[in-house]
Amino acid sequence: MDAQRTLKALLDQLNTVIFGKRKQIQDCVACLLAGGHLLIDDVPGVGKTTLAHALARSFGLQFSRVQFTSDLMPSDLSGVAVYERVKEAFVFHPGPIFAQVLLADEINRASPKTQSALLEAMEEKQVTIEGETRALPDPFFVIATQNPLDQVGTYALPESQLDRFLMRISLGYPDRIAERALLTGRDRRSVVEHLPSLLDAGELHALQMQVLEVHAADPLLDYVQDLIAATRSGQWFMQGLSPRAGIAVLRAAKAQALLSGRNYVAPDDVQAVLPQTIAHRLIPAGNAGRGATEQVRAMLQAVPLP
Repeated sequence: MDAQRTLKALLDQLNTVIFGKRKQIQDCVACLLAGGHLLIDDVPGVGKTTLAHALARSFGLQFSRVQFTSDLMPSDLSGVAVYERVKEAFVFHPGPIFAQVLLADEINRASPKTQSALLEAMEEKQVTIEGETRALPDPFFVIATQNPLDQVGTYALPESQLDRFLMRISLGYPDRIAERALLTGRDRRSVVEHLPSLLDAGELHALQMQVLEVHAADPLLDYVQDLIAATRSGQWFMQGLSPRAGIAVLRAAKAQALLSGRNYVAPDDVQAVLPQTIAHRLIPAGNAGRGATEQVRAMLQAVPLP
């Protein structure tokens, strides 16, 4: 497998589904190459669900979609054991979480109890049902979509669950040229249904191994640690990043480097992924008057390059 040719074809294919969002699409691919879960945060109707479905099809992964609602129960995700008279035993019926890609659509419309049911699955790649632990497929990704919290019927995701997402991105409205293409083109759902799979699970695993082998030199690691220390200084954020978040930044930067055709991480790779990788984990300090993403960008300007 020619990794660079495959990755270019993958990005090109996704860009035929979501127009004018090359940076966001590259972030999504980097997130999955790094083995992380993805949160897409935006208003309804900008293509969040379409992008998630296109990612699963392009990566050649088994796909399952759950529409999160206020009455969704944890067992609706994980499945239930049902007594079958013919077998005179309880038989487990797996839920939609037993898929390689779980699309948790409008995740913040479910109750906190159901949201938290995803935690073990996202972190441990397994679920415990009626005392029995069951492994999830490999690979296992959660791609969640989320509506703005000021919309009716939404619940804020708990910090512990936000921390399980490697990246959070927003698509935003299309520009005028991209919107004209949407207005005059084929229905996006029809386009997604006919997308070919460009990878399979084995090839994806090989690419993920290549991500791990991307070299990070000591000066680059110093830079990552300087950024992590800046988040903990109290100047920018109320609480700093955890060690797990620091590992997430490095993994995402390595995936970004691979997508750029390099076998080493450059400071540009760290800067390219940092806001998407850490802003959802942080709360701006004091009366900054900026959101977390803007605060991360301001911090980036203040921390010297190696």
